[in-house]
Amino acid sequence: MEKDEYLEMFIDESNEHLQALNDNLLKLEEKPDDLPIINEIFRSAHTLKGMSATMGYEDLASLTHQMENVLDAIKTNKLEATSVLLDVVFEAVDHLEAMVQDIANGGSGKRDVKEVVIKLEKIEKGELVDEVAATKIPEKTIGNEIHSYDDFELTVLSQSAEQGFNAYRLEVSLREDVILKAARVFMVFEVLEQVGEVIKSTPTVDQLEEENFDLSFSVTIVTKETETDVRARVMKVSEIEEIKVTKIDTEEIDQAQGNSSNVDEEKTDELVEGKVQGESENKPETEQKTAQAANKTIRVNIERLDSLMNLFEELVIDRGRLEQISSDLKSNELTETVEHMSRISGDLQSIILNMRMVPVEQVFNRFPRMVRGLAKDLNKKVNLEIIGADTELDRTVIDEIGDPLVHLLRNSMDHGVETPEIRRNSGKPEESKITLKAYHSGNHVFIEVIDDGAGINRDKVLAKAISSGVVSAENGPNLSDKQVYELLFSSGLSTADVISDVSGRGVGLDVVKNKIESLGGNVTVNSTPGEGTMFSIQLPLTLSIISVMLVEVQAEIYAVPLSSIIETAIIKKEDIMAAHNQKVIDFRGSVVPLMNLTNFFEVPVTKEEDEYYSIVIVRKGEKMAALVVNSFIGQKEIVLKSLGDYLTSVFAISGATILGNGQVALIIDCNALIK
Repeated sequence: MEKDEYLEMFIDESNEHLQALNDNLLKLEEKPDDLPIINEIFRSAHTLKGMSATMGYEDLASLTHQMENVLDAIKTNKLEATSVLLDVVFEAVDHLEAMVQDIANGGSGKRDVKEVVIKLEKIEKGELVDEVAATKIPEKTIGNEIHSYDDFELTVLSQSAEQGFNAYRLEVSLREDVILKAARVFMVFEVLEQVGEVIKSTPTVDQLEEENFDLSFSVTIVTKETETDVRARVMKVSEIEEIKVTKIDTEEIDQAQGNSSNVDEEKTDELVEGKVQGESENKPETEQKTAQAANKTIRVNIERLDSLMNLFEELVIDRGRLEQISSDLKSNELTETVEHMSRISGDLQSIILNMRMVPVEQVFNRFPRMVRGLAKDLNKKVNLEIIGADTELDRTVIDEIGDPLVHLLRNSMDHGVETPEIRRNSGKPEESKITLKAYHSGNHVFIEVIDDGAGINRDKVLAKAISSGVVSAENGPNLSDKQVYELLFSSGLSTADVISDVSGRGVGLDVVKNKIESLGGNVTVNSTPGEGTMFSIQLPLTLSIISVMLVEVQAEIYAVPLSSIIETAIIKKEDIMAAHNQKVIDFRGSVVPLMNLTNFFEVPVTKEEDEYYSIVIVRKGEKMAALVVNSFIGQKEIVLKSLGDYLTSVFAISGATILGNGQVALIIDCNALIK
């Protein structure tokens, strides 16, 4: 058998079975005696084992077989599906995901799984599950040193490297005659917080505070400082015997991030798919109909859809050109033909865009497992409710929203929801609730992360923002609650009392805001003290073809995305006022800064100033600006083209488009304009 011929199908179907295992194991934890769930888990594992053996991936098949033995013991009531036992099964699934990912990346799928196999064998033989589960599993490695980083930490390291930060791992050894170990650790952290952001500590912060370690510990930080400077600063702390500083290489971070990334997320890069084909045996008629519908779908390589989209974008440009020619020639026959072609191409555009749409379920699927693990780490009881997982987004947007949502969920887990004791004392149920919700509204998709925790402490956020220099002590008290909450998105601002392994490092929400705005969306936060917090993300349905307002700036034409426009207006020259050396206007009771695009883009002046100004009011979240133009041309659907590799840093320009008359129009990035 030609293995390569079936490799893509094997990877895709393996990912489906692994996701099914994750989902059903979480359900089994809630309902340990539910036989249909156990049967589904067993079926997924059995199919995965058979496929792996057929393709020649013996390590994968062997581990699945061992896991299958434990599942069989649960199925026959020889073992009870306790949370501790399922921890071990989840460890096995993590290894399986890593092996499949390695195969997808061109590897052999081999992996050292001796430790988890020993655990599974001991459990199968009836040894005490609690003792077996406590056996240490080797951690992920970066370089040749053992040091575990989860997906969130790898993301922070990767993004920090992109922004020019250095990442170091510090091995700190205290002297044998040290008196207060915890105090020395605190002083080390104080020094490090002055030069950068702490990403990880081993042992954990809690263990260090309790002096539950020998004489050495390690800390990972990101900083602009050099290795020598970091070492010199830490060595100023007394009673330190030695410090070893190792720079973490960017390539190693990317490699570790690739190896540990969730398989389901990677799946969207490879294939666009229909529904999973279900088995019809012993299922109700409605489920059989669903399975029959799934059989009518085909999998298409995403590169083919990208090529189709590129060709259609060229067609849209030619359509605009034909409309322009038709208008100039005033030929009825040509006009009718062009109008018919426009209707047909509009329908074709709708079909192509729908083909590229992927349910957000592709991203949401990995979060229940993540929340389960975090809840255990934080000693919190959390119920994650997912609503609207079938809401669809363009594949290019889907690829980018995973990391921002991880940040928001971790933030809700750590800062939002309280511990069971605090909730009980507040008269709340011990189990907190986090809701992940997606829905369509117009040409946008909204994703909300809602928790029923303690809400945001306005005074605490404001005090931190003032001490961090984000706002001045004079302006702070005048801010509204909503404006104070928005300060959470400021770079480096964290309200955590102590750094934890989950958050509180001042890295996170600013990354979320930057990522969402780079996708043409925005993120807002609302909170009610004592009741909870809601983060709301607004995203465009697609990034390829957008609606714009075409405007004239002297002899040039610019495009302003409709999603950023509040309205257009014409004002008199005397309506313009001055405030803090900035021209402003009064727009419905709000003071809005005025920006003349002729001056801003240094466009050659070809038209004299008039007593009337044409303005476009644009917004970015709560902030607004009025753009002065010479005239409005009208609304248009245009194809967004990048400026290429040589023009990557053009400020306030997100791309360009070709108009019907062949002229190039630059597309204004309103998010960059409003700072």
